[in-house]
Amino acid sequence: MEECMSEENKDYICLVNIEGQYSVWCSWKKIPVGWKQVGIQGTKEECKNYIDTVWTDMRPVSLRNKMNKN
Repeated sequence: MEECMSEENKDYICLVNIEGQYSVWCSWKKIPVGWKQVGIQGTKEECKNYIDTVWTDMRPVSLRNKMNKN
């Protein structure tokens, strides 16, 4: 079986969870519970670049919401 994050695998997707945290994931692997596919599908580098442009606030959504209430 091919290792998911090996450099030989060229097909990745971007995932996001309910807390707004992003991840690069192998396109052929089942998406874990609590995550959904967003953005692009491509090389690992393309996915990382996409995430760098959209994930500008590293704080979890729950923390951002709590801080905005104060």
